[in-house]
Amino acid sequence: MLRFPRASAPIVVWSIVALTLTASAQDWPHWRGPSRNSTTTEVSGWDGSRWLGPKPAWSKNAGIGSTSPIVAGGKLYVLGWRDNKDIVQCLDAATGEKLWSQSYACPRYGRKATGDEGLYAGPSSTPEFDPQTQHLFTLSTDGHLHCWDTTRGGERVWGLNLYDEFDAPRRPKFGRSGLRDYGYTSSPLVHGSWLLVEVGDDTGSLVAFDKATGKPLWKSQAKGPAGHNGGPVSITVEGVPCVALLTCQRLVVIRLDKGHEGQTVGEFPWATDFANNIATPTVAGNEVLITSDYNHGAICKLRASLAGLEKVWEQPYASLVGSPVVHKGSVYIPCGKLRCLDLATGKLRWEGGRWGDDGSCLMAADGRLVVWGRGSLGLCESAEHSPVAYRELARVDNLSGTECWPHVVLAAGRVYCKDRAGQLYCFGSPLAP
Repeated sequence: MLRFPRASAPIVVWSIVALTLTASAQDWPHWRGPSRNSTTTEVSGWDGSRWLGPKPAWSKNAGIGSTSPIVAGGKLYVLGWRDNKDIVQCLDAATGEKLWSQSYACPRYGRKATGDEGLYAGPSSTPEFDPQTQHLFTLSTDGHLHCWDTTRGGERVWGLNLYDEFDAPRRPKFGRSGLRDYGYTSSPLVHGSWLLVEVGDDTGSLVAFDKATGKPLWKSQAKGPAGHNGGPVSITVEGVPCVALLTCQRLVVIRLDKGHEGQTVGEFPWATDFANNIATPTVAGNEVLITSDYNHGAICKLRASLAGLEKVWEQPYASLVGSPVVHKGSVYIPCGKLRCLDLATGKLRWEGGRWGDDGSCLMAADGRLVVWGRGSLGLCESAEHSPVAYRELARVDNLSGTECWPHVVLAAGRVYCKDRAGQLYCFGSPLAP
């Protein structure tokens, strides 16, 4: 059911908004979008009275797994598991028509997986698209790392298996919650000629591969088991290119500059009782936000310098799955309620809504949040438009009866949402091309 609160602002002339939407349309080629922070230069499509069409433009099942879709050049790429195979699909982003698919044999769980088997089946790693080469990189729960040529029907360029190559150990037991290992979950990251992958080896947590050949080039100084989140995030520290990586046990910032590849800038301990730091770190300038529920129940902001990591603040608001989103001095985390925090202090500005603990959100260029969780898809005002109170503009309910861990996507005027059972929905704005 699609619901709209009564409009409190004049209706924008549709033709003007349509031109704006078309002009600002942007791909979503990586985990968490064009800048890997769940923000986009594209507007939400809200015209002052309505947002989405009355029903999905299309829907299909892509196979089980918690991986999110990505969109590039009018094509949608998605990874799922079915009948003892991982299936990589390329769909027409507007119609859902299958353009090509590739598959390979893969178990339902990683070979060292244990605990929560009823929840974490199939792949969790979101594919990575490289605009320079038009290659797509995927990672399975059992460690299959593949490079596919999207210009040649998904022809495989190279492939290897991380367990076979590195024999990374099973994640250790943390706290009193029992032993849990969910296989490989984090998304690869293209950086220049490298593909950065969280391998979680006891000789290096992060490994850089030659993106053209798959040859390992270097390992990080930081060692230890992989985490359970979206993977490395780019950050510049005093002019030096780095990545922030939330492993199973800590946040670590790693240098990428020539002559210092893999060196540790700083570490900050952050382990949960369930061995699954899920929400991806969010970078804002030289600062990093991390959050976990479980024994932490908190969000923490750290400041990075080449001398290390300094904690700026920690507040008792947590996101279980949804990664923090930063916009114009505010932080947004969806977990049960959508919360807005002050970026400078971490203090609560407002909270509201019903979104479950499986939600995610993204920020559109017009200062509106697209929120996905508990089987509901909605549009909310940010503090830019509603500084002191939660305000919901539109909502579509009852889309899914299972967890909605894959993060929501906005590209070319269309919103894509997916659940862990693999059901994928495309909603077109009334103003979408």
